[in-house]
Amino acid sequence: MPRFNERTLAEVKRPAITPESSARPRATLALTSAATAVALMTYTAPMVTLPDVAADLHTPLSAQAWLLNGTPLGLAALLLVAGSLADDYGRRRIFVAGTLALGLTTALGALTSSTWLFTLARIAQGAASAALLASSLGLIVHAFPSPRGRLHATGVWGAFVSGGIAVGPLLSGALPSWRVSYGVLGAAAVLVAALSARLLSESRAPRGGRPDLPGAVTFGLALVALVAALTLGRDGWLRAPVALLLLASVALLTLFAVVERRSATPMIDLGLLRHRRFLASSSGGLFTGFAVIGLFSFLPALLQQTLGMSATHTAWLFLLWSGLSFAVALQVRRLAGRVPPRWQLALGFLLHAAGVLTMLGSLDAGSWVRLLPGLLIAGVGSGLLNAALPLLAVESVPAARAAMGSGAQQTFRYIGSCAGVALTIAIATSSGSGLAHGADLAMLVSAGLALVAAASVVALRER
Repeated sequence: MPRFNERTLAEVKRPAITPESSARPRATLALTSAATAVALMTYTAPMVTLPDVAADLHTPLSAQAWLLNGTPLGLAALLLVAGSLADDYGRRRIFVAGTLALGLTTALGALTSSTWLFTLARIAQGAASAALLASSLGLIVHAFPSPRGRLHATGVWGAFVSGGIAVGPLLSGALPSWRVSYGVLGAAAVLVAALSARLLSESRAPRGGRPDLPGAVTFGLALVALVAALTLGRDGWLRAPVALLLLASVALLTLFAVVERRSATPMIDLGLLRHRRFLASSSGGLFTGFAVIGLFSFLPALLQQTLGMSATHTAWLFLLWSGLSFAVALQVRRLAGRVPPRWQLALGFLLHAAGVLTMLGSLDAGSWVRLLPGLLIAGVGSGLLNAALPLLAVESVPAARAAMGSGAQQTFRYIGSCAGVALTIAIATSSGSGLAHGADLAMLVSAGLALVAAASVVALRER
């Protein structure tokens, strides 16, 4: 089985595929960024429409976590698979297929009439998003082979992650209903897919051999079991179904490790787990989902339920956080070469913790104005995270395996997101003193997780 050595990891070179002139750098960056923004808009759309969706679908409080966790479940289960398939069989092929599938599944989501049908549509959206997100960075690395160009491109791509997060809730809140917003997002994804099929150049880094289907199946089932356990755990962690799902997840992950060691073309080289840069990338993705996305996915719904804010007003308020994140991520590329991505991650987590702690007591006091300073501080932190994570993902693996590196990091990110959403809802709704007090407890936990993340990223410094 091939292994990456230290020298290979250190040398991020031009992929030996097609000439740079055929890669169309500007078109590649524009289309991958646009598709990424649409995927994140679809992902964050329920943040401000959750009460309306739950009411329309007659979803009880105990099942609302599924409305938020459907997309990250599909993402987490297929990101690593999609990254490996993109490197081996064509990044443009996987990208276009994923973007088109996102458009179709999002449009179908607008037509659902029950909680489980909506959840299935969201899982399908996550699977489609996994294909386009994992292949995006592979296309970018091929189109921008020089270190300077890659720094600029990954910075722009990371900014559009923040941009999608910013615009998604705003669009959903501004349109007449959540069903209309899903139809608009579906049409946008189909348009980007059509342009991508015409303008993007194909690139791949084939290793030969057969697809790692046993690895894909075992890994996907392991993550499905894990996310299901985390979501069901809200109603009690000691229940038999939760314990069985957790045991199944551990068993399947163990089987996955065995399969990967024996495969000639594994989805992920387990030898990468010995490298600190790869571990820092994975840890950063995991805690971004756990501490940041987990809290901010459910906080808008808490604002509507405690302060009586409308979906539109909530979206505008959260634009301070997500919009500032977009602006900061665009500007952070100027730090390239002067501040290592690992230190940017640590600072981003520290600022998130500081911002969240500043917001404590706001909901209990019934004042959205008190949220503003914390949202601004946390927005700067989120921008640093979204700019540093994609660069660290492609730097942590050889350039020819960029899609796999991106898929690995984002897999951890959305596993963390599923866990974070389930944890936030469990803490916020289980407090006997009301939702406002529960929100404060959830913020304290999020800040604590961010501090742990900052410490772990700093500790994983390269020797």
